[in-house]
Amino acid sequence: MSVEQNIIDALKNQGTNPDLAQIDLIKKLCEMQSRKNFLSLKIFSKQKNLGLYIWGDVGRGKTLITNEYLKHIKGKDVRTFHYIDFMNYVHDQLNNFSGLKNPLRKISKNLCKNRLIFIDEFQVEDVADAMIVGDLLLQLKENGTKLILTSNAHPNDLYKDGLQRQKFQESIEAFLKNITIHELKGETDYRTRNIIQLAKNDDTIYSDEDISTLIKKNFGIDKLESNEVEINHRKFGCKVVSNNILWIEYSSFFNAPTGAKDYKHICNKFDWIFISKLQSSDDNYIDIVRRFISFIDIAYANQAKIKIFFNDLDINELYTGSKIDLLWNRCASRLSEMRTYEYLNSN
Repeated sequence: MSVEQNIIDALKNQGTNPDLAQIDLIKKLCEMQSRKNFLSLKIFSKQKNLGLYIWGDVGRGKTLITNEYLKHIKGKDVRTFHYIDFMNYVHDQLNNFSGLKNPLRKISKNLCKNRLIFIDEFQVEDVADAMIVGDLLLQLKENGTKLILTSNAHPNDLYKDGLQRQKFQESIEAFLKNITIHELKGETDYRTRNIIQLAKNDDTIYSDEDISTLIKKNFGIDKLESNEVEINHRKFGCKVVSNNILWIEYSSFFNAPTGAKDYKHICNKFDWIFISKLQSSDDNYIDIVRRFISFIDIAYANQAKIKIFFNDLDINELYTGSKIDLLWNRCASRLSEMRTYEYLNSN
């Protein structure tokens, strides 16, 4: 059986039936794998196609399909990064090589020990990163390292309107020579669709294990660990912070001294925010309720995608006091709207 069919079957076993656009992407990936001696570094340097840049709207399956592809190819010389982790690695290495000549060349040499590198959620927003990443990717390609990048943006739109963009553009354009640019054109946001399906069954009680399974399946994350999230240079407890998602617990997060600036930060930073462990609160816990209302106001204004696991609580049971009824009634109305298909599918 072909690698292509193995990937399709594996996705079906996970409950994902690939559409035509996703099957086309699987074929593109397998075209790289099908070359003789796929993981031979010498062969890489002679090939015209040195990688794949996959772009398209969120939730179309870029990460899911690429991760499944990587499971099915032979060879262990493969390294996977989220873009944020990739840049953290690069900056750490730059610190290690501080004072040495050509530190990027040394980083490139270390990375080239991996014959295939996958960088997920590729984006460039910082001027310092822009000056680094273009040159580094170009060096990796010139050394024959195969690269797969996924992004929500076409390469021409990377670091758009950024400072000193021309230098970055020159590097990224040179990097993209001999790199296949592939748009995943699927019309369905599968990630949002799957989570919307949960909204239709809000009578269900979701355990932490259930939520973990949901995140792993829809966000391509293998390991979930309790962690801390840094918000505006302060650290707060959370269940999971990983790349583009944040999972917090109502009682602990909103019990902490958070404010509007913090809520704006996480709404802008994360594609999805999950909230569990909700509890009914009266006026003795009015500060927690006020913070939660402020968060919902900001999330609603920013059309942030939020999944709240109410479990056996009704929205109107979250606040049982009387001092801020007017504020709460508006919040309750927004919470109801934020569960709908129209809201979650609006961006």
